[in-house]
Amino acid sequence: MSRRQKENQEKIDKAIATLQTVADSTITPRNIRKMVKDAISMLQDTSLSAGVRAANVISMLDEVSQDPNMPSFARVTIWSAVSTLESVRE
Repeated sequence: MSRRQKENQEKIDKAIATLQTVADSTITPRNIRKMVKDAISMLQDTSLSAGVRAANVISMLDEVSQDPNMPSFARVTIWSAVSTLESVRE
C-alpha cells in the first residue's frame, strides 16, 4: 500500500468514525440515520477506489444535509465528514 493510499484510508476511517456518531444518535431522524449508515457502508466497500467512494459519499451526504428535519449537530458533523472526504485524492 502506497503512502497516499494509506493517507486516504486514514481519512476514510476518520470520516466513518465521524459519521458513526450521527448514525448512533437517537435524536437523528430515522431516514437520516439510514442514509448515513448507507454512506458508511459505501465507504467500507473496497471494490471501488478511495476517490470514487469518497466522491459518491460526498454526493449522498450533500443531499441528506439539505434535509430540514436534520438536527444542527448532525448537519455540522456531516459537514465535518464531507470536509475530510474532500481531501481524499487518487
